[in-house]
Amino acid sequence: MTNNTIKHLGIVENIQGSHLSVRIVQTSACAACSAKGHCSSADSKDKIIDVIDTAASSYRVGEKVMVIGETSMGMMAVVLAFIIPFILLIFSLFLFMALMENELYSALLSLAILIPYYFILWLNKTRLKQKFSFTIKPINN
Repeated sequence: MTNNTIKHLGIVENIQGSHLSVRIVQTSACAACSAKGHCSSADSKDKIIDVIDTAASSYRVGEKVMVIGETSMGMMAVVLAFIIPFILLIFSLFLFMALMENELYSALLSLAILIPYYFILWLNKTRLKQKFSFTIKPINN
């Protein structure tokens, strides 16, 4: 059976009503390698994750928590951010090449097609924020 969740250890940074800001450390795959001190590709970054939880008052700033998200959220994010724009770009490039036969204008118009796409995503950010929601659970030491 596969595990359909992604878990990250985090620390509560801020609490405002039912809204929590949790800091997680995002590491690359090689950051856990024993040779990372001798390699320039090992990196890690702090990320702030927004979590809506009705029991937010039960957490304290500085408390360690487990941030949990579904794997399907990651797949949907990849589809929206990379796959659909790639398909739009390739399809529009072939379409404009067939209509104009000018490579420069076809390429520029194909790139311009992405502007309304990302603008539509930006307009729907509140709906997407609800779809891409995380949950947290306390870690009992």
